[in-house]
Amino acid sequence: MKKIAIFASGNGSNAENIIKYFQSSEQIKVISVASNNPSAQVLLRSKKHSIDTFVFNKNELNNGIVLKKLKKLEVDFIVLAGFLIKIPLNMITTYKNKIINIHPSLLPLHGGKGMFGINVHKKVFESKDTETGITIHFVNQSYDKGAVIFQAKCGLRPNTPPKQIQKKVHKLELKFFPIIIENLLNEPN
Repeated sequence: MKKIAIFASGNGSNAENIIKYFQSSEQIKVISVASNNPSAQVLLRSKKHSIDTFVFNKNELNNGIVLKKLKKLEVDFIVLAGFLIKIPLNMITTYKNKIINIHPSLLPLHGGKGMFGINVHKKVFESKDTETGITIHFVNQSYDKGAVIFQAKCGLRPNTPPKQIQKKVHKLELKFFPIIIENLLNEPN
């Protein structure tokens, strides 16, 4: 049994989608959802599915408390789904190529610090991009710079507003994120 911990800071629609996807799996289970935001909607969504949750602050993430908790839970794989704090080196080293993130653009376009949520879609709009999409990538020490695992694209009409871009991209996230996680976890080590 492969055990997943999801890290999220906000609403949690991707996290809940992943939880539902693996609910009936006998090989892969989401066992915990962690957040740096005690009022994040993701915590309520997770509890609704009887998933253990825990909240931590940036200091606890950086000083190894969160890593100890993950080891105690015997977590095999970490999924960042709208998590906004940089992952510390001790976690990246311990979970080498076992921490992934989803980004709402076609990296390397529109990535980096501060590029999340609607900020990304505003940049896509301002750049007059004719397509956008999602990038699922491994996490390393730099925001949105880890090796790309998967990208999916969607075309854009001229002047598509940022909120519409966000809706199109979110459909791709919901469709592909759980499948890519499953594929990664089913690969032979």
